[in-house]
Amino acid sequence: MLSVTLRTLRTRWTTFTGSFVALSLGVALLTVMGLALASTAGAPERGPERFAAAPVVVKGQDTLRVPTPIGIRESRLAHPRPVPAATVARLRTLGPVVEDRSFPVRAKGAPADLVGHPWSTAAFAPYDLATGRAPRTAGEVTVTGDWARPGRRIRTDAGTVRVVGTLTSRGFENAVFFTDTRAAQLHPSSTQSVVKADPASVRAAVGDSAQVLTGTARRLADADPGRDREALTAMNALFGTAGGVTAFVSVFVVASTFAFAVAQRRREFALLRTAGASPAQLRRAVLAEALAVGVLASVAGCALGSYGAPLLAARVVEEGLAPAWFTIGEHTWPYHAAFWTGLLVALGGATAASWRAGRTAPTEALREAAADRGPLTRGRLLCGTVLLLTAAVTLALSLAGDPSDLLHRKTYISRPMLLITAAALLAPLMLRPLTRLLTCLPSAVGMLVRANTATGARRTAALAAPVLVTVALAGSLLGATATLNHAKSTETSERTTAAFVVTPAAGRGFDAATLSRLRAVPGARISATSSTAVTVLEDGVALIRSEARAATPAGLAATSRLPIGAGRTSDLDDESIIVNEEWQRHRVGDRVRVWLGDGTPRTLRIAAVMPTGTGGNGVYVTPRNAPGATVDRVDVALEDGAAPGTVAAALREAAGAGGGRVLTRDAWIDATQPETNRTTRLGVFLVLGIALLYTGISVANTTVMAASDRVRDLAVLRLTGATRRQVLRLTAAEALTATAAGALLGVLVTGVNLAGMWGALGLLSVRPTVTLPWQALGTTATACALLAVVCATVPAALALRRRPADLAGMRE
Repeated sequence: MLSVTLRTLRTRWTTFTGSFVALSLGVALLTVMGLALASTAGAPERGPERFAAAPVVVKGQDTLRVPTPIGIRESRLAHPRPVPAATVARLRTLGPVVEDRSFPVRAKGAPADLVGHPWSTAAFAPYDLATGRAPRTAGEVTVTGDWARPGRRIRTDAGTVRVVGTLTSRGFENAVFFTDTRAAQLHPSSTQSVVKADPASVRAAVGDSAQVLTGTARRLADADPGRDREALTAMNALFGTAGGVTAFVSVFVVASTFAFAVAQRRREFALLRTAGASPAQLRRAVLAEALAVGVLASVAGCALGSYGAPLLAARVVEEGLAPAWFTIGEHTWPYHAAFWTGLLVALGGATAASWRAGRTAPTEALREAAADRGPLTRGRLLCGTVLLLTAAVTLALSLAGDPSDLLHRKTYISRPMLLITAAALLAPLMLRPLTRLLTCLPSAVGMLVRANTATGARRTAALAAPVLVTVALAGSLLGATATLNHAKSTETSERTTAAFVVTPAAGRGFDAATLSRLRAVPGARISATSSTAVTVLEDGVALIRSEARAATPAGLAATSRLPIGAGRTSDLDDESIIVNEEWQRHRVGDRVRVWLGDGTPRTLRIAAVMPTGTGGNGVYVTPRNAPGATVDRVDVALEDGAAPGTVAAALREAAGAGGGRVLTRDAWIDATQPETNRTTRLGVFLVLGIALLYTGISVANTTVMAASDRVRDLAVLRLTGATRRQVLRLTAAEALTATAAGALLGVLVTGVNLAGMWGALGLLSVRPTVTLPWQALGTTATACALLAVVCATVPAALALRRRPADLAGMRE
């Protein structure tokens, strides 16, 4: 059988080319994703940046630590505590103390991420003067980079200043340095200081009142010290999802290819049975072919992946999705994992086909008809039914238990795979009525297409299935994100009744003077709110942090309509809290122990409860229970009889000095409309790109393989009087019919998947509206149709260049 296998690979090389390409690309992608995963998991910690030359940094406590029966549980504080004044006084006895301040600055012609610092902290990076000098007065600044030269006057939200010097950029920030006095006026609060003293003495003076950072720990004093780790974690999830989809689609394509190849070779296998071959020998022959293809494809894929991984790393760094220092490390396990996965995919995909080959009867050699009988085997029917039931049961359990789980990114990316696989396996049951519907026009072409798709059911199913998978993936993933974003926008719209919303400059809050001017605007009722957080310990071991807003009950009632399920908004006071149903304890009147945004413990009464919603129904407390929070939004309602235009003009005048922006309700809702974050968006398009790539391979492979078996059919059409153009038109119509049937099934699967999310939103008390991505669905279906037509008509056109009589005499 080995010699038979080798001859088969040589004579039927076109049959196995598609499997080789699909499998090698799959192994290459798995290698790339594995190398990226290994590199993100083993990445080094970023070193200190702003304080690389600082001896000791003392930072206020920014982590809540709660003892539990299973150990200390930690959570980041929304408002880090400043270093206590008594501690600072003790530190000054040890040596010089430099207070650090960082605040966003907006300036015309400057980088969007410009940040301000006191000049005395420049030496700790260290920054070097490139031109000019240090600032000496309140109206002078020194900047990094070359966007401004000495002598230039620039307008900032902190007033007009003159650039007196430039610093050599360190690459991690765009900074503007004020004098220490001016920086303290612009940003009075300081949560960290640099101390020039012995670290041991500093630790003794600080005790437990603050953190003492030395060595590599000084990076914790940089802005957003966890950004690198968060980016790498997001990349880890992205590459893991893409790798899983690669394995899923490659198994599907390889299995379909082997199944179709075996169906084509039934007469060949029957002749071998007639010659004395046993079913076990035929099964071993098919598996040997898969083994040969799998080994060669896996080796080629590993080699290709080793070149592709550095390109991917450079791309994600360029897009800002990974730290600038991210590179692919030296790892070997991804190659082993990808190689053996590819080999198992090849063998697994060929196993079902080998059993079918072994069941071929010797009498099959006597058949002349090319019609397929029973395109849906019992095994395929059983697997499809089991997967369909599994998808239905898991969906029902999620809806009954935790509907919000269906709104999580990992869930709405992975869950559709079950239903898509089930639909692909059961597709032959629905293809025949669909193709009849699509070819119902009373024409000769329609009649022939209907007859050919019916007799070539396996060919039609093999062509429609990858289209189904791609269209369903595109619709399910893009539709889920669009539906969820629309639901969040609907929630925001229903909650907001204010006529105007005033927002501060990016990254800043409103100062007391600006708030006083806004409150003095005639005809306006304002609600000044702050972003904060509260933390609760559930089950005695789980420390759960919830985003919250601090507002007064009167302001909330005037400018918003909270979706209260129990209790009343007006009952909120300094001793109470509004929670949502996601909290373990959410009964009105119950008392819950929480930790406020700065870590202060409080026991508050539940005044009202909101439904869970999409996650935007957070927690509400009063300003007294949000220490350290600054006002970052002002909602404005109109008094009876107030003219909107007059009030808007007065608001702009009151907020303009502080860099505030006045938006109408609708404009603010549009500006804050939720969007899928870049990492999730990249992950979705990466998954869809992989699916579309494999669809192209599968469609091309199926049509090219089928073309060789249809040579005699095309010749018969020519001999009966059909022209070359009519034959090619018929071939294109058959490909379009199969593609259209697959696309329609994909849209149906998309609708079922999105119906699950619709049900979850309804159970979460959100007014749901399913959003189908028609443009993406149309684009995907059109690409599949064009590919199918080209791959079907080109081989047919080449075959038709020969005389019909010669073609009619050709054998398989």
